[in-house]
Amino acid sequence: MRYNRGYHEPYRRDRLVNKKEKKRVHSVGIAIAGIQLIISVLFLALLWRGGLIPAAYIVALGLVLLVLEAVTMGLQFVKGRIHLAGIVLSLLISAVLVFGAVYLYKADRLLADVGGADYKTDNMVVVVKKDDPAQLLADARNYRFGTQSALDQENTSTMVEDVKDNIGREPNVTEYGSVLEMAQALLDGNVNALIYNQAFDAVIGESIEDYSDQVRVLYQYGINTPIENEEADVREPFNIYISGIDVSGDISTNSRSDVNIIMTVNPETKKILLTTTPRDYYLQLPGVSGEARDKLTHAGIYGVDVSMATLESLYGIDITYYARVNFTSLITIVDALGGIDVQSEYAFEARGYQFVQGSNHLNGEQALAFSRERYSFEDGDNQRGRNQEAVLTAILQKAMSPAILRNADQILAGVSQSVQTNMTREEMAEFIRMQIADPSGWSIESAAVTGTGDTQSCFSSGSQLLYVMQPDMASVSAIAEKMQQVLAGQ
Repeated sequence: MRYNRGYHEPYRRDRLVNKKEKKRVHSVGIAIAGIQLIISVLFLALLWRGGLIPAAYIVALGLVLLVLEAVTMGLQFVKGRIHLAGIVLSLLISAVLVFGAVYLYKADRLLADVGGADYKTDNMVVVVKKDDPAQLLADARNYRFGTQSALDQENTSTMVEDVKDNIGREPNVTEYGSVLEMAQALLDGNVNALIYNQAFDAVIGESIEDYSDQVRVLYQYGINTPIENEEADVREPFNIYISGIDVSGDISTNSRSDVNIIMTVNPETKKILLTTTPRDYYLQLPGVSGEARDKLTHAGIYGVDVSMATLESLYGIDITYYARVNFTSLITIVDALGGIDVQSEYAFEARGYQFVQGSNHLNGEQALAFSRERYSFEDGDNQRGRNQEAVLTAILQKAMSPAILRNADQILAGVSQSVQTNMTREEMAEFIRMQIADPSGWSIESAAVTGTGDTQSCFSSGSQLLYVMQPDMASVSAIAEKMQQVLAGQ
């Protein structure tokens, strides 16, 4: 019987093509598994470098990734179509690792951007009336400039020199005894422009109604001053000052502090004490006011370090860290968390929102309205402080839950420009690592000192009488003792 070779030739060619195709697919699968291995190693290296995850967890994750690598690579040498499942699994694992690496990078950048603050910024400005024809500083070359000699003399002198350099001549300057006298001189037409620290706008606005609507900034110049930070260990008990400001521009800019909360933290007992001090508390500002007294909120005008020193003197404690939070970030953080559940002591209305006694689920705008309201309460600023503590407690509880992971991207995007702390990136990473290693819940307690309303002159405003709160030293002493108990682990 004759064998017909031509008849079987197409069949043989198909078999050869199929073998080549299978070999090519297997080669692609092996290459993808190899890429998975590289991505796994880089991901583990990024985890280790970031310092956010405990070493034991990284080792465990490394073993899991090694097993997955063995599975996906081994499937490429199994006959049949199962190797395709290995390719799909390898692609999925690689995609998850890349996605996780992006979040790790963003978190690392956030810690670097937010942490390690070691300076404060005084935003010095040249201000003219809103309808003044000058559009540039050079246009004010022949203007009469008003300054004040009572406060912030060093920064004022530096700014006058800067103005001189910019206009090319010695500026014609008239000095006044207070920021209020200086501001009124501009409005009355006695000078054409003012040179001062923009942080004093808040003080001026307390006495001159609609001041900010009558003037505009012609020129500004930032002066950075170093702040000396203490060395500390976040594994040991510590105090952190949380300052709530309402300022546009750089978060480092000196500004009034409308929220003043001391967070006393004991990492060993996992206890947190939140202590609110009313913004109008009438106190001496160490290193600034001498024997004169001023509102606590005005301490922020001279820098966060002055606010910290004022509170340290009041409670007899050491405050190692600070965190400055812009009010705009409150909206971002709360919304990114998907809202927070806040306990209210009273039912009230604020900024068009209704709040019930008991639990309230609030979005960012509602949380801000809840935090700022004081006129609805007989206890005024004292109750506002307690409400701010309630909001902060709700944020901490939500942030320490898995809910923070669902919206991490929005939080990372919104916080970096609105929060500043002197806690270093390494210290924040250490604290996060401790929390992950021991995820048991924290107990959070709130406290607030009290006082009585009064009208007094303040260091920052001169002879002008302003509303202040005289401290109730009995409540101060009681809370100072409670702070020491938390620090001591009692």
